Amino acid sequence: MITAGIDMGSRSVKVVLLEKSKGDKPYALKHAHLMLPGELDADEAAEKAFDEALAAAGLGRSDVKAVFATGAGRKQVAFASEGITEMSAGAKGANFMFPNARTVVDVGAEEGRGIKTDAEGRAIDFAGNEKCAAGAGSFAEAMSRALQLSLKDFGAASLKSERTIPMNAQCTVFAESEVVSLIHSSTPKEDIAKAVLDAVASRVCAMVRRVGIEGEVVLIGGMVHNEGFVQSLKTAMDVDQVSLPEHPEYISALGCALIAAERLH
Repeated sequence: MITAGIDMGSRSVKVVLLEKSKGDKPYALKHAHLMLPGELDADEAAEKAFDEALAAAGLGRSDVKAVFATGAGRKQVAFASEGITEMSAGAKGANFMFPNARTVVDVGAEEGRGIKTDAEGRAIDFAGNEKCAAGAGSFAEAMSRALQLSLKDFGAASLKSERTIPMNAQCTVFAESEVVSLIHSSTPKEDIAKAVLDAVASRVCAMVRRVGIEGEVVLIGGMVHNEGFVQSLKTAMDVDQVSLPEHPEYISALGCALIAAERLH
């Protein structure tokens, strides 16, 4: 039995194909696929990404028993039988990868959120920043451009800093002005990078604290790849360990496919 989960994010489309397993877990990953929409409309991008995932897995649409969608553009996936909130999908996917997960931190390009989950991977509470990018990846990306660094180098640079520089701006436009002022005052790039990532982590942590930090903490979403942010988040949350999935950008799509499989049973 094959089920599919499609995560229609603001920057990319993620597709996960899940199959019934005979191993320790009831389901296993069949294939994961990521596609950048480019000039395609959201509905066209969903169709193309799904077809590409099926082709790579050697499957046809008739092989898939259920397709569930999540993400900001989930309503654009016309062929999905059901839409799942990002909170439910993220909690389910994180719990599948880390069964002891109770606190899920989801930080993508445009949104950040904290999710509390139970032992079965059901989201029981959440808090998010969907009205402002200051607690999301695009904020860090904009600041890295101001420093003329790649996002990867931006994160690595922050780890070289031992200074704490507060950033007071609550939006990208004003924060960029702060960064420019720091550049003009000859503040080292690594110190500015740490200040930016500390600011993002602080805002994310404030959301997570609204739902409570307990049990194993799991970080999902594209910001997992930014090692500087991971360190800033651990410091802000005052935890020794944050669990990181191997492919964090697929976790919500995975959760979607899992919920689809459970619904069939």
